[in-house]
Amino acid sequence: MIKFGFSLVKGKANHPMEDYHVAKFMQIQQHELGLFAIYDGHLGDTIPSYLQKHLFANILKEEEFWVDPTRAISKAYEKTDQAILSQSSDLGRGGSTAVTAILINGIKLWVANVGDSRAVLSRGGQAIQMTTDHEPNTERGSIENRGGFVSNMP
Repeated sequence: MIKFGFSLVKGKANHPMEDYHVAKFMQIQQHELGLFAIYDGHLGDTIPSYLQKHLFANILKEEEFWVDPTRAISKAYEKTDQAILSQSSDLGRGGSTAVTAILINGIKLWVANVGDSRAVLSRGGQAIQMTTDHEPNTERGSIENRGGFVSNMP
């Protein structure tokens, strides 16, 4: 039996909740997929809301998803990022972290993340960290070289 959970906690900032999630099972062809994600919005909820609606769809429509999930997930993250950037006039200057997990037939698990949202697997009661956090201050140069920005908000 597979059990899952997630936690979203509104911070102390004086604005509405900016975190979104996905936690569901679905059938595609002969496969049962568990789709799980947390999107932690920054400077608004438009980007995490967009990710909630589009990132998994973009991953699953990648042609090579069933033969090379790692490459398909990476390509879908990139394409989704490009789509967000191309719609920045409508979506605003905000951003989001993303952590996704796809469980295929209850056997294979594919986990990916951008930012500091974290996936943790519990195996026999032991917590296993599945992702590595990306910290903006240690990656500031790379972020700024790509046209992004880092702000330290209280």
